[in-house]
Amino acid sequence: MAVFMIERNFAESLNPSAADLKAIGDINALVGVKWLHSFLSADKRKTYCLYEAESGNDIREAARRAGLPADIVIELAGQLRPEGLVALTA
Repeated sequence: MAVFMIERNFAESLNPSAADLKAIGDINALVGVKWLHSFLSADKRKTYCLYEAESGNDIREAARRAGLPADIVIELAGQLRPEGLVALTA
C-alpha cells in the first residue's frame, strides 16, 4: 500500500465526536483505506491526514462516503528526518 497526505478544508470549526471518528473508521475499512494520523490547525478548520491506500481514488471514495472534503490528495514517497530520507513504500 502507498502512503498519502490529504488536506481537508472545513467551512466551520471541526469538533468530531467519538462516534464521528468511529463512523469514519468503519467507512475507511469498507473502502480499504487505513487512517494513520491527522493534524488539526489551530483554528480547527483544516486537517492534514496520513493514510495508507492502494490509490488516491480509494481515499477520495472513502471521503465521499463519509461526507468529508479531500481537497488535496498527494502520494508520498518518503519522509525527511534530521538523520536522512526514509522511504515509505517499497
